[in-house]
Amino acid sequence: MAGRTARRQAEAPRDWRRAMSDHVAYALLVYTGLQIFMTVKALNEGGSGLLPYAALVILVAGIIPACRWFEKRWSDLSDAQAIDPAHAAAFRRDASALWLLAIGLPVALTILIKAAFALF
Repeated sequence: MAGRTARRQAEAPRDWRRAMSDHVAYALLVYTGLQIFMTVKALNEGGSGLLPYAALVILVAGIIPACRWFEKRWSDLSDAQAIDPAHAAAFRRDASALWLLAIGLPVALTILIKAAFALF
């Protein structure tokens, strides 16, 4: 029975809406984790207090509209469009941009914060 289910899933076309929603959810988790472990650590090295935690809240809240934009772009597809293989290249482009943002932004912010602390 498990083999039949796996075979049926392998034959089913990919739903771009659901796939992008999954990417957004995982990217938010990765982004938040990186913010906690990289950016907040860098902010703590420069000073103490509530600033690192306030910055974390602002940075996490700031990424949500961007992630929502990626998700909305794909959730508006019709049922026929959602399984159309012609959308594969656009999906890969958007997923790559999403992951670049989710991983690159915390790294860039950490570098900027450390550079600012080194200058001042």
